[in-house]
Amino acid sequence: MSHRSAPLETDQMPPGIPFIIGNEAAERFSFYGMRTILVVFMAQYLHFMDGSGGQALSANQAVEGYHQFASWVYFTPLLGALIADIFFGKYRTILWLSMVYCLGHAALACMGSYGHSSIWLGMGLGLICLGSGGIKPCVSAHVGDQFGKNNHHLISKVYNWFYFAINFGSFFSTLLTPWLLENYGPHWAFGVPGVLMAIATFMFWLGRNRFVHIPASGKAFFKEAFSREGIVAFCKLVPLFAFIAVFWSLYDQTGSSWVFQAEQMNLNFMGIHWLESQIQAVNPILILLFIPLFTFIIYPWMNRVFQLTPLRKIGIGLALIAASFALTTLIQSWIDSGQRPSIGWQIIAYVIITASEIMVSIVGLEFAYTQSPKAMKSWIMALFSLAVWGGNQFTAQVNHVIDIPSAGTRQFERATAQLPADWQASPRTITLPGYDGVTGTADDLIARCHQGRLESLEIPGRAQFLAAANRIEAVSKEAFPADEAGAKTIGNAKDPWGNPLVYHLIDSSHARISSAGPDRENKTEWDIGVILEKIDSGAAPDINTWLGRRKAALGIREKPTEAGFALTEFSGGQSKLEGAAYFRFFTALILVTTLLFIPFAMLYRPRTYLHD
Repeated sequence: MSHRSAPLETDQMPPGIPFIIGNEAAERFSFYGMRTILVVFMAQYLHFMDGSGGQALSANQAVEGYHQFASWVYFTPLLGALIADIFFGKYRTILWLSMVYCLGHAALACMGSYGHSSIWLGMGLGLICLGSGGIKPCVSAHVGDQFGKNNHHLISKVYNWFYFAINFGSFFSTLLTPWLLENYGPHWAFGVPGVLMAIATFMFWLGRNRFVHIPASGKAFFKEAFSREGIVAFCKLVPLFAFIAVFWSLYDQTGSSWVFQAEQMNLNFMGIHWLESQIQAVNPILILLFIPLFTFIIYPWMNRVFQLTPLRKIGIGLALIAASFALTTLIQSWIDSGQRPSIGWQIIAYVIITASEIMVSIVGLEFAYTQSPKAMKSWIMALFSLAVWGGNQFTAQVNHVIDIPSAGTRQFERATAQLPADWQASPRTITLPGYDGVTGTADDLIARCHQGRLESLEIPGRAQFLAAANRIEAVSKEAFPADEAGAKTIGNAKDPWGNPLVYHLIDSSHARISSAGPDRENKTEWDIGVILEKIDSGAAPDINTWLGRRKAALGIREKPTEAGFALTEFSGGQSKLEGAAYFRFFTALILVTTLLFIPFAMLYRPRTYLHD
């Protein structure tokens, strides 16, 4: 059956728009539902999915993994755009890659059923990257393709509704999937978004006879892409995308570092106890409120004061995201001092960062479409997505660099690889070589194992650390002391290599005593010490949660349920950029970016291209 290849001559809304908007709402429910729980799943659930329970990822490793996934979701649009623009057109590309997308969700839902869960995780995330990323530039460009000269004035309104659909779907999934994960486990939490993706694919297929099907450009793509006009448009937009990449480097941390920050805050708000990952639902509900607010009130009001061009909106948005990260830096400094601030403070940061998103992401998407030559629109949409790839790659690499590996974990994995296959059958104590690489010396580590799992690690010179921990516990009836008071409490204690023991308050429930260890260098995998955790009374493991039931099934011993202290020994596994210093780094980054954007915006000369 033939389809329309040119927009209708009408000044009304194109007939295919409702199907695109409905598809987008269901697809975004699927994507954001899965992504909302991803960093929590990797840090708290993944190592319990298989038979014995493996080693947990550190916060930096989970954040790195999250942003690696987020980045590659926005790299594959290059592939999708090339396939659509050169070979198959947007409609067929979207339909076929949506099926790949569904397979990715199915793979995530299979974790823990059979095989190794990390393999299923990698396979599922890879298929979702290909499917979700591949259709991304095609869907946004497909929206613009429905319009001609007579109704192109409606494009801005439709892109706002397009964004409305994205956040309508993501709001409900952000509330639902964390609840599913906690109560029913990963199979349901990843499976339900997969069902919604299947519905999204079906809805898109239903609209096939209502859409304008712009045919693939074929060789014309290369002709226009390498024409003088195409090269000029490309070169003008690339610097803009570089600025927007920095925006995404910060913005997408609402799903990673902001989630870990929320764990350390008081999550009781408005009479409800929220899960740390559910706070992300604030963003889409604010989007639903802010789109009409900005479109009909704020933008017209600002236009009375000065001409509000797209680039000026983006510049204001960059300044706003700097303000939101300045606030999260302040919040983290309170946490670092032992306070437990209300999650309401982070909600204020969400208000600011959502206003930034309105002015950078929505405006940038529309501006990129209008500035791209007609045969290159999917390609330019892909380049816009590539800015998200660059921003998330930057954040992932920062977390990779600042993550300090654990010598204890590394030596444990190396030692157990050489043991007989049945070594997991009974409890075992394994002596691990220390910094000198041989056992039987003063820097040995002792691994206590149960059912093939590293249950605890005993560090060298532990007597000094335990004595220091006892002194801290003695003065911590109400709360752990601040860094200066804690340092006075442990005095001039040193480890066996003459390094001073250093006390550090992490948050209201955790403190650390550490030293440079046998290599005598700070911030390495050989740093040794203990983490003290303050246990409140009545903190019994909740067997009503999936995680509690899973730990009970694996025979994992929980922390003491009575009030007191839990102590964990470590060798490495910390971070080179902790607490407020982490957020301060990204705040400084976006401030510099905002200042550099001002001269770029003043020099840019826009030119608009629309389909005839």
